[in-house]
Amino acid sequence: MKRAIFFLTVLTLTVITAWGSKPPSSVIPVNLTCEYLVNPSGLDVILPRFSWVLQQTDGSAYGQRQTAYRILVGSSKQKKADNFGDMWDSGWITSDNMQLVEYGGKPLQSDKKYYWTVAVKDEKGNESVYAKWAEWSTGLFSQDEWTARWIGTDEAYNPAEGPNKMQDPWFRKTFDLKEKPTKATLFVASVGYHEVYVNGKKIGDHVLAPAVTDHTKRARYIAYDIAPALTSGKNVIVLWLGTSWSIFGPYSTPDKPRTPLAIAQTDIWAKNGQKLIRIATDESWKTCPSPNMLTGNWGFGVGGYGGEIWDAREEVKGWNLATLDDSNWKKATVYTPALQLSAQQVETNKLMDELHPVSIESRPDGSYRVDMGVNFAGWTQIPVEGNPGDTIRFLFSEREQDDITFGLMNAYVIGTSGKGTFENRFNYSSGRWITIKGLKSAPQKEDIKGWMVRTAFDEATRFECSDPLQNWIYNTVKWTFENLSLGGFIVDCPQRERFGYGGDAHATSETGLFNYKLGAFYTKWLEDWRDVQGTEPMTGNMNDPEWARKQEGSGRILGGGVLPQTAPTYHGGGGPAWGGIVVTLPWFMYQHYADTRVLEENFEMIDEWLAFLDTHVENDMLKRYGGQWDFLGDWLWPGATSQGMNNNSDENLFFNNCYWIYNLKTAAQIARVIGKTEEAGRWAQQAERSAKALHDKYYHPEDHNYSDKTMRSLSAALYGDIIPAELRPQVMERLAKEILVNQNGHIDVGITGGAMLFKVLREEGRDDLIYSMASQTTYPSWGLMRESGATTIWEMWEKDLPGHSLLHSSFLYPGAWYIDGVSGIRRDPDIPGFRKFVVKVPKLTETQLSHAKASFDSPAGLIESSWKRENGKTELNVTVPPNCTATILFPDNNGKTVDVNVNADYVKETDREDGYILFEIPAGKYRFSD
Repeated sequence: MKRAIFFLTVLTLTVITAWGSKPPSSVIPVNLTCEYLVNPSGLDVILPRFSWVLQQTDGSAYGQRQTAYRILVGSSKQKKADNFGDMWDSGWITSDNMQLVEYGGKPLQSDKKYYWTVAVKDEKGNESVYAKWAEWSTGLFSQDEWTARWIGTDEAYNPAEGPNKMQDPWFRKTFDLKEKPTKATLFVASVGYHEVYVNGKKIGDHVLAPAVTDHTKRARYIAYDIAPALTSGKNVIVLWLGTSWSIFGPYSTPDKPRTPLAIAQTDIWAKNGQKLIRIATDESWKTCPSPNMLTGNWGFGVGGYGGEIWDAREEVKGWNLATLDDSNWKKATVYTPALQLSAQQVETNKLMDELHPVSIESRPDGSYRVDMGVNFAGWTQIPVEGNPGDTIRFLFSEREQDDITFGLMNAYVIGTSGKGTFENRFNYSSGRWITIKGLKSAPQKEDIKGWMVRTAFDEATRFECSDPLQNWIYNTVKWTFENLSLGGFIVDCPQRERFGYGGDAHATSETGLFNYKLGAFYTKWLEDWRDVQGTEPMTGNMNDPEWARKQEGSGRILGGGVLPQTAPTYHGGGGPAWGGIVVTLPWFMYQHYADTRVLEENFEMIDEWLAFLDTHVENDMLKRYGGQWDFLGDWLWPGATSQGMNNNSDENLFFNNCYWIYNLKTAAQIARVIGKTEEAGRWAQQAERSAKALHDKYYHPEDHNYSDKTMRSLSAALYGDIIPAELRPQVMERLAKEILVNQNGHIDVGITGGAMLFKVLREEGRDDLIYSMASQTTYPSWGLMRESGATTIWEMWEKDLPGHSLLHSSFLYPGAWYIDGVSGIRRDPDIPGFRKFVVKVPKLTETQLSHAKASFDSPAGLIESSWKRENGKTELNVTVPPNCTATILFPDNNGKTVDVNVNADYVKETDREDGYILFEIPAGKYRFSD
């Protein structure tokens, strides 16, 4: 024993010495991010924000907290490594904040790299070590810093001539350097997709860049570090442009042709800090068509999004090398579009989840049918062989019985070698089955590859439970969501429309937030919504001669607060619940990330949106407005296609008024947070008056019901909270009866109504009702999709209605419930950002679910919840990350004693309510059991 005490003393003294004769901190900062991103490049944020989470140094300890922080920002690693913040030393700030701390140092300069780190003090005041340095680089803060010109070819797309005929162009610039540079950041923006090559090397591992953007107003640039690829002597920079969004009808403006365009510039620096040269796009760049071409058109209702064709006969050897003789290439054409240049502050698209065929069928007509095993949106790589000039076609289908759906098709023209490999470049396909036509010999399974392509945000959550159907729904919802996240916004479907619908976003945004790290993603999408505001929705007045501002798609520029139904894509039908995402999404982000800037940046848009709606209010109720497709309510409920549009129905008027009231109440909450008290009071008063007017007109007291007495009307009434407080319990029970009795446990709502329904039931803690709908296997249900062999979530509850998508955003709202309902990890309604949160064991029987577990990498750290029920006993295991506290709601099983694995000093029973015992706990790992 004496020997053990001696060695323990020596170890303790060693640790204290290593920490500079101070006790070690109980926490250290890790996972540093800047503007939600890990080591981002080319940010044009003047005051970027820093975030971190804490890692405990003793995993068995409890109550670890941060009481202060110190941030250092340096202009070089060397200065940072010495803990010297030559740009900013915040000093010790007494604060427990570790989320979105705003930079407060010297003014940042354009095109510079900065390094930052942070140390913290723990609950006893002990200082941690500094975190491993992180970095970010700046973009160009002023439009005046751009001396480059927009360039393109002398070709342009003419919709009157049918499908696209332009080949995706190359642009190149050769130049000499007297030495190998140490720094060179190439800033590239494009209308349409682009890739960058330097001396034959592709720069960056991303694809389909940049993020999709409203090209009537803006182009986003990406910063490429090209210094490692440059050398002394002759060099070449090559831009490869993809047609894609450059010919999208709603982006057509008089100041630019419908053709791919690019602007790029780089300052190249020597080791001694001297600028060697600036390379910028202008008329001196050379251009040549590449062998790649977009087939078809680019847009919904104008022939779809086509595919790509590679003509190997037109390959140019050495096209991206400095040694190529480009004297016969044309000069680039200079254009002057009025586009704001801003940084791409969102993750790029990348190839994810490599896929391989599960089978290949040889068919009597000589074609081959490849089954990739799962419906997906992305790229394929397929080797081909044949005679020179042979065209091999690849047809994509979501449906086993159809060779092709939505016109998605790629092709490869074989060159002189007789063989080659088709690979996507500037488009993507969507489907499960690939029909290959034109091959002379059978393809081999091991030679064919596919990849899902998506914005490369990180996953945040893992979940599983005892019910295989719930696991299938959760995993399929996530797979579907990922396949819809192409280019910094969520598309409704990746094959037919590719639009960013606001109504659909209500069905996806909380599922996204609870399962992925989407701070940058949704910040960018909200900027898209600000860009499109002021334009009439798609078909508002198609008969008006002014409607055709854009040759296909959206309507007139009206100004003010009106919103189209999609962003950044304009096109599409919808209604108040579509534009209303501009109120709801900032509020969700604030609750999730404690981000007040997102409220401030979008407040003017919110104000103008509500002002627009106010012009259509009479007697405190919203009136119908717009054209045929501009006042939709719930959409695609079971049987909707046979019942026709709901645009003019009285039920729809009620539905949209409930949603409007929800917008007013949410906007009032936003206004209070950021100190806009006048607006908060005005909106809250309007909501109160309108709720009373709506209740008085549409309430059925004999049935505690509303409007047409459907599930969507009950959901809307509860969602908008138009119900007098004393009646709300009866209306909730009427909703329960509608689900369990009238609909025999099934769901009877669509996209927007479903988002409302699940939000209400999640907040009310009615996991029993959600489970009833999520456990059905007959129509309408997610279980029917599974029974039908689905690998993605469908657009409609009905499967095989022609022209409808089998990979869609419609019904993804269960994805949030599995985390905040089944696993029980819930946001605290009063404290945003998960610094305080709730873990609530759901009221589900042991026969429904016997166990569930989730790990959620929240903005404040890793939260874990795992519960099980066995033989009438319940056990709950919870991990509370450092600097956080949690409220535990453990089932009060007839007064049974609850055992906890830790000292009572850390667990405080605070209340008993609604069948639960409430405990408050600080950071640590806990086990509760009865």
